[in-house]
Amino acid sequence: MHGRCNLACTYCYLYEGPDSSWRERPAAASAAVLERTAQRIAEHAARHALRDLALVLHGGEPLLAGAGPLAAVAGRVRELVPSGCQVHATVQTNATLLTAERLAVLADAGIRVGISLDGGTAAHNRRRVDHAGRPSWPAAARGARLVAERFPEAYAGLLTVVDPTLDPVETYESLLGLRPPALDLLLPHGNWSAPPPGRTGVRYGDWLCAVFDRWWAAGRREVRVRLFEECVALLLGMPAATEALGLAPFDAVVVETDGSIEQVDSLKSAYPGAARTGLDVFRHTFDEALRHPGVAARQAGAASLADQCRACPLLRVCGGGHYAHRYRAGHGFRNPSVYCADLQRFIRHVASRLAAATGGPASGGPALDGPAVGGPAGNGQPVTGPAAAGPPDAYPPDAYPPDAGPAVAGPSVGRQPAAGPSATGPSSAGATSGHRSATGPSVTGTPGPSATGSAQAGPTAAGPTSAVPTVVGPVPGEPAVTGAASAGPVAVGAVSAGTGAVGAALAGAGGSAGPGSDGVAAVWPVANGSGAAGTVPIGEGAT
Repeated sequence: MHGRCNLACTYCYLYEGPDSSWRERPAAASAAVLERTAQRIAEHAARHALRDLALVLHGGEPLLAGAGPLAAVAGRVRELVPSGCQVHATVQTNATLLTAERLAVLADAGIRVGISLDGGTAAHNRRRVDHAGRPSWPAAARGARLVAERFPEAYAGLLTVVDPTLDPVETYESLLGLRPPALDLLLPHGNWSAPPPGRTGVRYGDWLCAVFDRWWAAGRREVRVRLFEECVALLLGMPAATEALGLAPFDAVVVETDGSIEQVDSLKSAYPGAARTGLDVFRHTFDEALRHPGVAARQAGAASLADQCRACPLLRVCGGGHYAHRYRAGHGFRNPSVYCADLQRFIRHVASRLAAATGGPASGGPALDGPAVGGPAGNGQPVTGPAAAGPPDAYPPDAYPPDAGPAVAGPSVGRQPAAGPSATGPSSAGATSGHRSATGPSVTGTPGPSATGSAQAGPTAAGPTSAVPTVVGPVPGEPAVTGAASAGPVAVGAVSAGTGAVGAALAGAGGSAGPGSDGVAAVWPVANGSGAAGTVPIGEGAT
């Protein structure tokens, strides 16, 4: 919706990263761009018989466009999509511009509010400042509390970027104080050529393990934590729909303020132009985006991963980690994640907790012992306990706030089921901004040309990975994992998308989504920016 932001977070990959394409685009999406995008979304929903559609409005700071225009976009999309297609609209905001009046407009329009914060105190949010270096916390705290207290039905949840210098349990408990219905913990964007801050040992993995233990020990679900619930789901052999874990393809695109269709924003943390496709909503359909080499490259599942990843027993759970975190200059994206050791530490830790809860094997728990992959816990019994209670697919499509800020993710649409055990059983934990994992029998259709082939074009071409260290051995403090990586084809579907004002998830490549599939399209308002918006003080802006 808006390509600029009233904050200048020090870690922002859109404004502080290598790609400065936001400077070339208009600050806000025009009426023509928004109308054409709504038409493209409706076209896509009709073509693939989508039953659910996630419309994610963000930027930048989308409220710089005003609550009224956001409501109008959501209303227009609902007006154009076929009857029977439910639109789940969400706005992702830094909360500094939230007022009771704006929240009333959003709530009346059926738009849920996701908030980006790094913790529940001023100290936790020290990196989230405005363009004059002033802290954003006072205004953000007012906005977050206003949503929780007066508009709880419109509260989607919180997105938090992991900072290993902060106390993990204190940070988590401070976020609970803001009463979010859901929480997403995001690893800061980094790669082998531009490592994330403080990446020594397994600091990020240790941080996540500490929060997981606090969450698990509560004995009840205080808040849905997507990363935790989807890791548990994957360990239990269920499919999961997240860009951070698993082998399911991430199939969303983004529409920028100028109407450009791009790949997911997080690619901009790799190198300039990484998200660019050369397509736009005026001349191209979203199905055409599926045939873009960069998009198709992310539909090949394990075939697109490095040799080290394909040989790793954690393959089905880790899935190579976040795509943007695999990049290495000169070698493309066919590398292990820069967080490989941290992900191993975290996944093995969660597996050991599941095993302990069920009397399973000490070798690491379900899904890590060869034949147990994709099946029940090692003792043959389903895992129960705080994190496994209740089928994850019971959550509505907008059960989690949309990924935004330092790790943008989008909804999955019309994805083809993975062959083998992981395609059956209940759907994985919740959905990011509306996506759901498709269960085996519910999705039909045959992957088309865009869903085949793993070669990456241009700068994304896979190259040698020998320069990247292989980390597949035991992690200190966690049990060893035995058995080989699970066999069988991986899921094929539409892939991820880019930066920008309005983005839409894609239906399964080539074949149409079957009547039972949970295809979801999304609208992602424009990328971020500074420039003119830098003059907008915190707490003020469009009405």
